[in-house]
Amino acid sequence: MIAVDMDGTFLNSQQDYDRDKFAQLYQQMKQKGIRFVIASGNQYYQLKSFFPEIESELSFVAENGAYVVSEGEEIFCGEIDQGIIQEVLEILADFDGVHVILCGKNSAYIAENEPEAFIEYASNYYHRLKKVSDLFQVTDDTLFKFALNVPAGQMEKMLVRLQEALGDKVRPVSSGHEDVDLMLPGIHKAHGLAKLQERWGISASELATFGDSGNDLEMVKLAGYSYVMSNGHPKVKVAAKEIILSNDENGVLLKIEELLKEQ
Repeated sequence: MIAVDMDGTFLNSQQDYDRDKFAQLYQQMKQKGIRFVIASGNQYYQLKSFFPEIESELSFVAENGAYVVSEGEEIFCGEIDQGIIQEVLEILADFDGVHVILCGKNSAYIAENEPEAFIEYASNYYHRLKKVSDLFQVTDDTLFKFALNVPAGQMEKMLVRLQEALGDKVRPVSSGHEDVDLMLPGIHKAHGLAKLQERWGISASELATFGDSGNDLEMVKLAGYSYVMSNGHPKVKVAAKEIILSNDENGVLLKIEELLKEQ
């Protein structure tokens, strides 16, 4: 199995990838019986839009492992207790400059009084995004994640503050840019990949993972073959077996090509 993060890893700075090269490599992966998995903090509906011709064949560990879909079939869906949702929203109300998206199985939700620029930014990553008058009133969906956007340059400080304020209710993790995801403890990309490994009988020694950010750390540690982009976070680089070319230098596809030749 090959599992790739998207933003900062598989996708370049223009939010795209070399589609012709990938199409060639994907056919080789299929011929060799290698599963290709997208493992991202982003929404399932956004992720599958990058692979319109083959999305029904692929597996997605979406929302940092909270929602796992394989070939159109739901494999796993996490759920945060409604009481904890309400508690966390109350705590977040005291964080100045933090914008909140509440993520669920059917849609993501954003307060209609958020700045228009942030709503526009969010819509790039959440293809199903509903504006609501009050996030406290969102109760008719399976909710599994909070996605936060924090003030520029305050990521590390904000992660510490969130951890202290939230305790063991949810776990804050950096997901690149100025974004933080609040996850159920124990839910992460490696948890989602383990569900697929169990389904297919694939060991960690047969798994290659590619990432760049804090939310990739568990899956980087899990895999027998782990790669972090040269543009990746220093903490993630330390955990990887190898640092490869950046997302703007086609690092993932060049390394996959190399691995397939070795096969």
